[in-house]
Amino acid sequence: MQSEVMFAGFGGQGILLSAKILAQTAMTSGFEVAWIPSYGPEMRGGTAYCTVVISDRPIGSPIIRNPLHLVAMNRPSLEKFAPVVKPGGVIIINSSLIPIGAGREDVDAVSIPVTDIAKELGSVRSANIVALAAFAARSKLVDRELLKECVKAEFSKKEKLIPLNLKAVDAGFQAAQKN
Repeated sequence: MQSEVMFAGFGGQGILLSAKILAQTAMTSGFEVAWIPSYGPEMRGGTAYCTVVISDRPIGSPIIRNPLHLVAMNRPSLEKFAPVVKPGGVIIINSSLIPIGAGREDVDAVSIPVTDIAKELGSVRSANIVALAAFAARSKLVDRELLKECVKAEFSKKEKLIPLNLKAVDAGFQAAQKN
């Protein structure tokens, strides 16, 4: 089994971090993992995307043209990458910033207002964790409790952020299960 996940949005949305946490969670689960970030020179505000390859066997190439899954945090990312997602995959759409759907009938496309959910939790900066958790819930690639442990580990040097991000994990799972 091999799954390729693309996280895409603009710089400052935590794209690389959410992909890193997914990669860490999958690796902790015993999978082979490749994490390939890509971002424009602008950093904040520029285009950012990251691919995570998760496999139960050695990964031949981490370069993926057609991912199985997509987490799209802004409209340009959805429009660019949704057409190349493999049939049967999951597409998480941040409907707070993206007023359109994926335009695909052959994927599990789920619109979730992740930015609005993050604001309700107390910080828009947790939107990436809400989206990550929603993806984890829909794809079932990683365990919820293990994801929470990896979120705790990631924020261990900023302990005051742990409770907010754990709430973001729960909120993401709940939102994905409602849709």
